[in-house]
Amino acid sequence: MRILLTGKHGQVGFELQRALAPLGEIHAVDYSECDLVNVSAICALVRSFKPDLIVNPAAYTAVDKAESEPNLAHAVNTVAPGVFGEEAAKLGAWVVHYSTDYVFDGTKPEAYTEDDLTNPQSVYGRTKRDGEIALQASGVRHLILRTSWVVGAHGRNFAKTILQLALEREQLNIVADQHGVPTSAALLADVTAQLVRQKQREVGDHFPFGSYHVAAGGETTWCDYARFVVSEGLAAGKPLKLSPAAIRPISSSEYPTAAKRPANSRLDTGKLRTTFGLELPNWKSGVQHILQQILVES
Repeated sequence: MRILLTGKHGQVGFELQRALAPLGEIHAVDYSECDLVNVSAICALVRSFKPDLIVNPAAYTAVDKAESEPNLAHAVNTVAPGVFGEEAAKLGAWVVHYSTDYVFDGTKPEAYTEDDLTNPQSVYGRTKRDGEIALQASGVRHLILRTSWVVGAHGRNFAKTILQLALEREQLNIVADQHGVPTSAALLADVTAQLVRQKQREVGDHFPFGSYHVAAGGETTWCDYARFVVSEGLAAGKPLKLSPAAIRPISSSEYPTAAKRPANSRLDTGKLRTTFGLELPNWKSGVQHILQQILVES
């Protein structure tokens, strides 16, 4: 199987290279090899490599910056997925695409299911939602995997930022009224690989394509997440100035951002677990594994 993978230097793309390696010939690209703003470049890449599967974790993910760069976010997050879908459909290929909890407004008390109506509150969220629609409209066979609060040993993320701040500061204010689930890039990549394996084993045309929520188990807030990261750092013997108790919970209104964040980013993964027979570990185990890698490297 020939697999075209975008965003190879991103958190998820980096892990996907590992997870998908046993499944076929991978052609992994980054923005320097395929500018997702350039539709002609996307078409040329797909037509040249002729993949059986396109895996597209590449995205414009600067949530606040997207508010002032809506056209760029639209090109990468909305137009590009649709083009990948159209080109894949011509080849008889299929597509795995990734989306986000930010397609929801965060007002639902419970975890969001795939059937809940989307109502994004930011440019980033709208462009990702519209990217889902564009991919679906292309008619290609696809999996759309929505996830939340991605964290990995490779690339920039919240956990790494907190560790760095903990080396410098003795006190920190972190938002405590946004709820979600940190999901490791490795878990997302491993789930993707498992779904691809199941598709390879499928006889006939009965594979359950569609949209699925993929997130680790449990839930937390940004504040409690930060406290967990600092606790793990201290337990590993790192000379942090910050203690978990010195992380002060604040409200979202006390930390204004250009883009509005959902108060509830929890995703119900029941459909994925039932359909594919998967078990998803608690978020703490994934974050612990990542922190071990980060702390060893530092």
